[in-house]
Amino acid sequence: MNTYPDPTESAQNYAADLTVQLKKGILTQCVLLVAEQPVYTSEILTKLEKAQLDIVEGTVYPLLSRLAREGLLVHEWQESPQGPPRKYYKITDHGRAVRAQLKTSIHRLNKVIKQLERKPQP
Repeated sequence: MNTYPDPTESAQNYAADLTVQLKKGILTQCVLLVAEQPVYTSEILTKLEKAQLDIVEGTVYPLLSRLAREGLLVHEWQESPQGPPRKYYKITDHGRAVRAQLKTSIHRLNKVIKQLERKPQP
């Protein structure tokens, strides 16, 4: 009886866990990008889905609250013709500065990965 895990399945599970962590880091940048103009949560989710970022709604709400608390986003309530008022989020100057730094970091990391993929490993 083999008690070792299937290497393919184990690798898939490990990579899936890492992908979740990567998405959490990248999600902040994505939200800051779509919040240049005032947007409400369902618009944010729609834009992320259209960009093919698989995200669950329950992840976005706490992130928006944290980003607002940290001064990267501000929100205001606006009346809606189709129901209750909606909370619209918009990036702040501090959020733009953070977004620019994240962009630089993401591009730098992407460049490193591409360089390592091109070089044969000893």
